[in-house]
Amino acid sequence: MTAPTPSLNPLSHTSEEFVALARPLGVRTPAALAAYRACFRDGTLAAGVARASVPEIGTEVREESPEGTVIKFTQRVPGVGPSPGAESGNHAARPAFPDLRTESVLIPMISSRGERSYTLCVSSQIGCAMGCTFCETAQMGLIRSLSPAEIVGQWYAATHVLGIRPKNIVFMGMGEPLDNLPNVLQAIAVLKDHNGPHVPVSQITVSTSGRVDGIRALAEHVKQPGWHRLGLALSLNAPNDTDRSAIMPLNRKWPLASLQEALLAWPQRSGNKVCIEYVLIPGVNDSPAHATQIADFFRPFGLLAAGRIAGQPIMAVLNLIPYNPRRNSPWPAPTEDAVDAFLQRLIELGVFAKRRRTKGRSMMGACGQLGSEAIRKRRPVDLTISA
Repeated sequence: MTAPTPSLNPLSHTSEEFVALARPLGVRTPAALAAYRACFRDGTLAAGVARASVPEIGTEVREESPEGTVIKFTQRVPGVGPSPGAESGNHAARPAFPDLRTESVLIPMISSRGERSYTLCVSSQIGCAMGCTFCETAQMGLIRSLSPAEIVGQWYAATHVLGIRPKNIVFMGMGEPLDNLPNVLQAIAVLKDHNGPHVPVSQITVSTSGRVDGIRALAEHVKQPGWHRLGLALSLNAPNDTDRSAIMPLNRKWPLASLQEALLAWPQRSGNKVCIEYVLIPGVNDSPAHATQIADFFRPFGLLAAGRIAGQPIMAVLNLIPYNPRRNSPWPAPTEDAVDAFLQRLIELGVFAKRRRTKGRSMMGACGQLGSEAIRKRRPVDLTISA
């Protein structure tokens, strides 16, 4: 009986790693590189030593926006068994989830020159352990983290199955990326590989709810060659510890002072600003006092004077996001007048602020709305903020 031909999954490795792993299998560098490039450039999953298995797209939902069609798609990935104690009825134990799906969103963007491109919002986990009360994904609890191949597979599905090659990639889907940092870093290494997807690192952004230890670890990593311009985004969502701890439990471990310190230490590159996201929730974080507190938080990062940079460089930009209600949300979406008024107040206070347009809200594809309704019906797991 003939032994099966050894194979490697290019979605899991950079081209340098792939070539090194192929060499002991008797595959020379030119042949290994050709197989690697064929996967990412042509969509060929089986070529030479390369064998990749990309989950088929399960559901695909589309919604029109002024800038084009928003596309949310899912991919089936291996499930998980029950955790110890589930069979005995322990309410804190995790039941089995044999059928899991990643969720990704292709978001159309129109440039100032009228050119359309797409941003791919990828998931790094199934569910999330951070417990943010306004987020649909958090209602699931954390089921499991995704592997590098499962993360890169979302890019492959968008590019080679849906036929839309994204210009930008944002880790803003399901999960806390810094809770799965090694796999996220490996996925980014593959995504930016010039023999692979070849997405410029300056067009990749990692968003966090505020894991200070993860921000510090990522800051050390981006000091390496080829990583300098990786984008960082923070979900702020409340400018004082009382309100932030109420809606984002991890603030109890890493309050705003430590978070601000970590952001100020983020390596600065020309024109590369930290993006601070602020989800505007009616009656929770939308008062004039909140706007003033945001300006106070931003002061060390630089404020504008009469709409212009005065003195120190601007190190951060605020992205104002109208709240997209999760299922059974206790809060509605803010009115357009309320969003505009809050944004204007921030600008008057000198905050370099922009407003994110709402896309995909009605199909549960907008910011904070990704997640499985079936999984969220169970009791969410407790918050985990260990390294």
